[in-house]
Amino acid sequence: MDKKFDFKDITLVPETISLINSRSEINIFDENGKLPLFVSPMDTVVDVNNYQRFIDEGFEVCLPRGVRGGKQTFSSLSLDEFEKMLTWYGEEDFGDEEVHILVDIANGHMVKLYELCKKFMEIKQSPKHRLIVGNIANPKTYEKFAELGVDYVRVGIGGGSGCLTSANTGVHYPMASLINECHWIKFSNDFKTKIIADGGFRNYDDIIKSLAIGADYVMLGGVLNKTLDSCPKTLLFKVVPLDEVKSKYLWNNFPKLRKYFYKRFRGMSTKEVQKKWGKEKLTTSEGISKFNSVEYTLESWTENFKDYLKSAMSYTNSKNLTEFKESEFIFITQNALYRYHK
Repeated sequence: MDKKFDFKDITLVPETISLINSRSEINIFDENGKLPLFVSPMDTVVDVNNYQRFIDEGFEVCLPRGVRGGKQTFSSLSLDEFEKMLTWYGEEDFGDEEVHILVDIANGHMVKLYELCKKFMEIKQSPKHRLIVGNIANPKTYEKFAELGVDYVRVGIGGGSGCLTSANTGVHYPMASLINECHWIKFSNDFKTKIIADGGFRNYDDIIKSLAIGADYVMLGGVLNKTLDSCPKTLLFKVVPLDEVKSKYLWNNFPKLRKYFYKRFRGMSTKEVQKKWGKEKLTTSEGISKFNSVEYTLESWTENFKDYLKSAMSYTNSKNLTEFKESEFIFITQNALYRYHK
């Protein structure tokens, strides 16, 4: 059997001679002028009060279930809610209405989801109508949804910092292999369905490698929870809640206190979230709740990401994100990883 791999198993190889002399020559945005980044629909990351900040920084935003934002955001629906929406529209199209839907379920392999997506695509008539489905962890499943023509597929199961699915069920597909194999299916068939890599990104290099080996976008949760701008209240010493004004003041004027700033973080399949959604019968939790240290502001994280991505693209002679997917990568040993991974 072929061995599958993750981000720490590979590195990107510089072009022999890069023709790029300045980062100003590089375009790191998609066709809509957005960064290749999605905000995960997690209630300890984004809500109605802060989603505009992510949009202003260039992110695509998926709001948690039950939260409604502006036309620029994706609304998250359960499978039953998605079915009710399609029943309400029936055979009529959505017209000029902005319809941005994320079907937010853990198991994107269910036949019911597939059949409902087929119905959505029969009603869809405009690029204004966008649909994200997933999560999936089989490249052949990406192919099935791409044949339908859905706009985006979320790939990745069990890798998120708030997720226990793979650890307890054994269901998983190593993320880098999954992304790369989906990419080659997309490339070989000229599919238009975008690949959103979702779950388990720890550092900038994970995100950048993901984009280089085939992801169109990367969806982030835990990384963004660690920003001062995420929606939970900042907790000083894990116990003292700070409002936004106080947290920003202390962050900017007393940098030695920053190491004592924390945010609550939880996976969206925890029993806490199930109760919030009003479920009477709670299922076994496949997520965790914990504290994360606040490590940066959204602005500073995003600025660093832009610079690191441009640098990687300049090494690989890539002027845009499409060219970046042609980057060469190699497999490395654990000792090779120790050499640079500090």
